[in-house]
Amino acid sequence: MTLSIRDLALALRSGELSPAEHVRDVLDRLHADEHNAVVVLDDERAIAEATARTEELARGQWRGPLHGIAVGVKDLFDVVGLPTRAGSKILADAPPASTEGPVVARLREAGAVIVGKLHTHEFAYGPTGDVSATGPARNPLDPSRITGGSSSGSAAAVAAGHLPLTLGTDTGASVRTPAALCGVIGLKPTRGRLSTEGVFPLSETCDHVGLLTADVHSASVAWDVLSRADGTGGGIQAPGVSGVRVGVLPDPYWQAADPVLDAGVAEAVALLEKAGAQVTHVSTPMIDELASIYPAIVGAEAFATHAPWLAERGADYQPITLARLEPNAQLSARTYINAQRARRRLVAALRDACDGVDVLVLPTTQLRATPIGQTKIDMDGRVVPVASSLLALTLPFNLAGWPAISVPHPAADGGLPLGIQIVGVGLEERGIMRVAAALEQL
Repeated sequence: MTLSIRDLALALRSGELSPAEHVRDVLDRLHADEHNAVVVLDDERAIAEATARTEELARGQWRGPLHGIAVGVKDLFDVVGLPTRAGSKILADAPPASTEGPVVARLREAGAVIVGKLHTHEFAYGPTGDVSATGPARNPLDPSRITGGSSSGSAAAVAAGHLPLTLGTDTGASVRTPAALCGVIGLKPTRGRLSTEGVFPLSETCDHVGLLTADVHSASVAWDVLSRADGTGGGIQAPGVSGVRVGVLPDPYWQAADPVLDAGVAEAVALLEKAGAQVTHVSTPMIDELASIYPAIVGAEAFATHAPWLAERGADYQPITLARLEPNAQLSARTYINAQRARRRLVAALRDACDGVDVLVLPTTQLRATPIGQTKIDMDGRVVPVASSLLALTLPFNLAGWPAISVPHPAADGGLPLGIQIVGVGLEERGIMRVAAALEQL
């Protein structure tokens, strides 16, 4: 079980546990990981930084709630001294990074210790987490099943109890879906709130940097530190939903393929209503058209990045990634521009439709974790595609850029947990985490 950031911070600041002891324990766990969550560890630097953080505490210096806390990052982020391989043979010979972006730099400034890089679906172009040069990541809840992707190792490392905080990216699902499938917290902030500088791109206009933790309070602490130069955990709001306007989405697009997920959302909404939330139905007649433009936008932007490698080294991609990338060569500039224009129009229409609510509450995914390598499953006699079912309910909020968080919820059938997605319409990150924390406690 992963200690919360709150418990770790208390133990570290009181001297009950030293940063050096904590980081060595984390490194031992990551070296022994059986879920293929780890790409590369930075033992020497991590131990040196943990020792320095320990000495600072001995001198009475405390940088805040992440002081001495071990953190892992998805292998799309540049980390000084480590290569960024993005789960691909294309970057097998990548040199160690000489710079790192503002998010990683902010973690270090806040006293966190970056211990290494974590598994990603190849170039983040997929929601399953089982397509990578290093093989599939395995779900700690059931190692025969996918973690979800593309922040596969980030979710697995938290779910396995190795790390209290990891960084991921989310272009259409990639923080929230693995969080849902692995039973942890996944926060996708508002687009642009966390810099994507120093992060290998998939789709520049849809990419978000996000984070994964074992509990909502830990996510709140991490967000407060990352989102404010002076963040010290003081910006966390107490859980509560009294008077919060909750929107539920009855249109067919938003329904899960697994009926247990819809039942779980209905139960969660009922709990929120009992706790004082005001529930209303929100119709979204534009949603199918909005969702339909996502592949053109992401596909065109991804192809622009990968075109030179596709021309010269196509065989070095994983076959599934290659099959997704190559058709994007046919996307014209006109198609891309029209998709972006439609995006602006349809997001405005979605905003108008949701104008009367503070948050939307819906499933994070349409399926729970499926067997590794399986592209379709039978659900009550109906063949359901896996990849699109892990993207459909999250991608609209990448197009819109709205903040969203996935919170685990127990399944009525006693099986794998489901993810409840809380999306901010009238509330920003702290607001949706206040709702998520209330749901976590109900």
